[in-house]
Amino acid sequence: MLLVNQNLPTKRMPLASTDDPDMILFQRVKRKDRQAFEQLFLAYHERLYRFMFRMLQQHEQVDELVDDVMLVVWQKAGDFRGQSKISTWIMGIAHRMTLKTYQKNKKYRLKHDSNYELDRIPDQFEAGPENTISRDKVYEQIQCGLETISADKRSVVELTMQGYSYPEIAKIIDCPVNTVKTRMFHARKALKVFLQDSFSDR
Repeated sequence: MLLVNQNLPTKRMPLASTDDPDMILFQRVKRKDRQAFEQLFLAYHERLYRFMFRMLQQHEQVDELVDDVMLVVWQKAGDFRGQSKISTWIMGIAHRMTLKTYQKNKKYRLKHDSNYELDRIPDQFEAGPENTISRDKVYEQIQCGLETISADKRSVVELTMQGYSYPEIAKIIDCPVNTVKTRMFHARKALKVFLQDSFSDR
C-alpha cells in the first residue's frame, strides 16, 4: 500500500494579506460578529452607492441594492477563501447584481451626477487647455456618451474611474485581463467619437 508522506509540503493558493485592515475586519464578519459587519457596511456604503448609482441613476433602487449586496456579503462570508482583496470580492458581487438590474431595466438613463470624479476621466476624454469648452460641459457629454455604449464596457469605465486596476477589474467582472483591456479600448474609442461629434460645431 502506498502511504502518503505527511511531511510533504502541500500547495496552497495565495491568500490576501492579513495586514489588510479590511481582511482583519472581515475575519470577524465570518464569525458573524454584527458589530464588525456594521463597520464593514459603513466602510463600503459610499463606494458601492456611487458605483451602482452611476449605472442605474435611481436613488431608491440603489439604496435597496446596497443593502442587498451587503446582505450577500454577510451570508456568503464563509465562502470567501482570501484569493483576492476583500474590496475586489465585494465589488464583484456589486457588479453582478448591478449589471443584472441594469439589463432588466432599460428605462434607466444617465443624468448629471455631481459626485463624478472628473480627475479620473482618461486624458483623451478631457478638453485641452486651448479648448474653451468647460469641464462641466465635457462631463455632461461623457454622461450622455456612456449611455450609448454597452453595459459591459460601461462598467469597465466606471470601475476604472474608481481607481481599480485592470487585473482587479478582471476579477470583479470575472473575465480575462485582455477582455477588460479590449472593452476599455472600444469604450474610449466610442466616447472619443461621441465627444468629437458633440463639439464638432464649436
